[in-house]
Amino acid sequence: MNHRMSVAAIGAVACALASPAAAWVLGGEIVQQSGAGEFVILDPSEPFAVGADTFNTDHLYAFNEDQNITLIEPIRVDIGGCMAAPTGRGGVIAAGTVVASHYVFFDSVDGIHYGYVDFDAPILGIAAFQDSMAATDFLANTNVTYLSLELRGLERGDQVWVDEDDPHRLWVYWAGSSPGDYIRVFTAQSSAAPLM
Repeated sequence: MNHRMSVAAIGAVACALASPAAAWVLGGEIVQQSGAGEFVILDPSEPFAVGADTFNTDHLYAFNEDQNITLIEPIRVDIGGCMAAPTGRGGVIAAGTVVASHYVFFDSVDGIHYGYVDFDAPILGIAAFQDSMAATDFLANTNVTYLSLELRGLERGDQVWVDEDDPHRLWVYWAGSSPGDYIRVFTAQSSAAPLM
């Protein structure tokens, strides 16, 4: 089953379906894998470290980073969604946009995941490579320690995309070993958190 579509089409669908909603990770599922993992939502109010093989499990993880941040400058994303103006490589989320940030990762010893993560607001864009993740670290959660920053992002053969029928759902197909695969997902404004 192929849920991928063009950046422009994703943006059109996501914007059409966008409505005020809280921008939190709702859940997810591993549909197919080479291990015995589950989907896990981490609580960033309890300090932990991510990266550099700190988990080494077959689980698919997600947690909420900073919420309702008004962008002072535009940010470039590798995969566009609602409100991300297309560029040659991905898209740009404009200055003045209020975004909620989320971290999704797979820190496996050696495994493969095909699964999804659901958010309760439309996905605006995804930072999927080291340079775009570094440029958006100001949206990281301060209770979390991020390790091996130079090794984040996707590797050749890894894929992430927004569901063509549901702009709240992120699909992942990736293989992880040391130190794993890490992406940052930007969703629309959270009505459950204050503006920053």
